[in-house]
Amino acid sequence: MDDIILKTFSQPADAETLYRYLTKNYPGGSYHTAYESGFCGFWPHYKLSALGIHSIVVNAADVPTNQKQKTQKDDKRDSRKIAHALRSGVLTAIHVPDMSTLSDRSLVRTRWTLVKDMVRNKLRIKAFLYFFGIDYPEEFSRSTTHWSKRFMKWLRGITLPDLTAMQSLNTLIDQLEDQRKHLLEITRKIRALSKSEKYQRNIALLTTIPGIGGITSITIMTELASIDRFKDSDHLAAFIGLVPTCHSSGDKEHKGEMTFRHNDRLLQMLIECSWKAIKDDPALSLCYSKLRGRMNQNNAIIRIARKLVNRIYSVLKNQKEYQGG
Repeated sequence: MDDIILKTFSQPADAETLYRYLTKNYPGGSYHTAYESGFCGFWPHYKLSALGIHSIVVNAADVPTNQKQKTQKDDKRDSRKIAHALRSGVLTAIHVPDMSTLSDRSLVRTRWTLVKDMVRNKLRIKAFLYFFGIDYPEEFSRSTTHWSKRFMKWLRGITLPDLTAMQSLNTLIDQLEDQRKHLLEITRKIRALSKSEKYQRNIALLTTIPGIGGITSITIMTELASIDRFKDSDHLAAFIGLVPTCHSSGDKEHKGEMTFRHNDRLLQMLIECSWKAIKDDPALSLCYSKLRGRMNQNNAIIRIARKLVNRIYSVLKNQKEYQGG
């Protein structure tokens, strides 16, 4: 019976259509579905669950796959592979947050996207200046002085011999200024969200950790949804991506680079926070100095980020402010 496949078919990607098919052909049954997480998010899971169908969402990397399935891959084979794994009970569901958390997460992630777009636009402006041989004045020779009000005023005052070149530069500057306005607006909304009853307490706890600020705190809370879903700080570190790959055989053990499975936003933010933390926290500063004696700065700062994860887990789990050593 385990090898029986009743039917393979295609249908529109709609939960209600699937529900009608199941109830018509298999009335009174217990229905179970699984699908890989991806661009469509969790709305199929919500709809399937609302219709009484047991639904789980899985990470594509966690679906058991043999060598043949890796070399001969299409939608039909993938769906059959997931169905076999679901029937065998070997699939591990990922955490599905509620719709409210997803909505809050989308606001924070929109700011993240906007910041990346601004960085790209700044690089385009600098590339434009290099292309037309425009040198920075002495007062803006250091990169830390760029993108201030005075720098933007200087950009606006640049004159080029051709009208089309001036139009190109002004378009890039206009786009950057619009992005700045949107960034200011969305940051205000995020700060208002941080003061809501849902997040205020946890954000107050997180900001007691050296290096952790308001934007990082709300990002942590919206990405994690709940600290209770993690058994310990090691599981939290694995979710963020601060665990090394490991290859061992017999007495030999080799630990390599960080695992490819990670949360981009949290990983990058925590590494940035770690650079600030080693300046603000004497204990982390001393630890970083010792680590630098036997490894390069990038590997050392990753280990500092791992210590920040321990602190984050501790303050959220115990609901107590961080007390520095």
